[in-house]
Amino acid sequence: MSEAAHLGDRAWLQRGKVAELLALLDRNGEQARVVGGAVRNALLAHPVEEIDVATTAVPEEVVRRAQAAGLKAVPTGIEHGTVSIIIEGHPFEVTTLREDVETYGRKAKVAFGRDWQRDAERRDFTINALSATADGKVYDYVGGLADIAARRVRFIGDAHVRITEDYLRILRFFRFHAYFGEGAPDAAGLHACIRTRDGLERLSRERVRMELLKLLLAPRATPALAVMAECGILVTVLGGVPYLASYENVAKVEAAIGAVPEATRRLGALGVAVEEDAERLAERLRLSNAERERIAALEHWWDVTPDERAGRGLLYRLGRETFTDRVLVAWARSRAGAADHAWRMLATLPERWSPPVFPLKAADMLERGVAKGPELGAALRAAEDAWIASEFTTDRAAIAAIADRAAREAG
Repeated sequence: MSEAAHLGDRAWLQRGKVAELLALLDRNGEQARVVGGAVRNALLAHPVEEIDVATTAVPEEVVRRAQAAGLKAVPTGIEHGTVSIIIEGHPFEVTTLREDVETYGRKAKVAFGRDWQRDAERRDFTINALSATADGKVYDYVGGLADIAARRVRFIGDAHVRITEDYLRILRFFRFHAYFGEGAPDAAGLHACIRTRDGLERLSRERVRMELLKLLLAPRATPALAVMAECGILVTVLGGVPYLASYENVAKVEAAIGAVPEATRRLGALGVAVEEDAERLAERLRLSNAERERIAALEHWWDVTPDERAGRGLLYRLGRETFTDRVLVAWARSRAGAADHAWRMLATLPERWSPPVFPLKAADMLERGVAKGPELGAALRAAEDAWIASEFTTDRAAIAAIADRAAREAG
């Protein structure tokens, strides 16, 4: 076991809510430490976001201490030793040290314990098994510090065993490598992922979806996805052919215009070229209705050209989000590079121009003698098309002429 490191900037650890929670649990014969991702991120100088705490105190004692301090305790997973403590509206997961008694996937039978090393050894990757006390001392029982220094994502113990405990760890291996690793993935871990890849079919589609969407936002997702494709893992996840160049180029053009990386857009770039792709992917990953509609709206990306005049009509019809998705995917699949001026101007059109409101209503057509029913709808659509073609004229006479023409043609 190594204690060779101290956290650098640890204001987040020694002040505020985290310090209050550790002080509450780390006394009177019990110990408490921050564990997992918060420690890893602090050591890598990444933002510390979710903060989880492990303790030797059993869940009932955790609840008792929280309530005695006037804090709310929620038994979010008490059968597995997890209690959520709410401090000033912010939830912290507090989990009693555990060790596996039997392992059968995600429903492993665990026993509570007081052994920090045994608790670390049951986690997935070495870099996720570090723990830190309130004074910033880092405890490493599985070689996580060396792997952080080497920017290496490595399974704890036998990689094959770790994966068969939960096959989602195959995707987590690639996700963490894409966020924190450098160079080629750990060979032993990669080999184990290939051997066990059929196990991905046993996972719920919702879990696969959540993990994949996280991976798609990673800074080094492209090489990780390329390895997954070479190993036959990505086609299993997507249920179809991945478009790696399209994914990589979308990330580039997002950066070129300063767009916030968006997981659903990137999923569409990776997995959707035609309508059938969107339908298959939505079913394969059990996408939400909003996600399903968003990737389906990429249809006709091939019709988009870097023409700002035509772009106004497209933006009017699609709305800002769908317009941006379709334009960025079209740009990514064109022969133009990320520095192309015409594509950049089209992609940033929503920043300079807001679509106006169509100035004609049903009443305008009724006044011109158009009957209610299908004819009325057809007349309004024709008038709207003509108004768009006029580049959204605001001239009253021109608008009246458009209405007159549409009414005559409807009759």
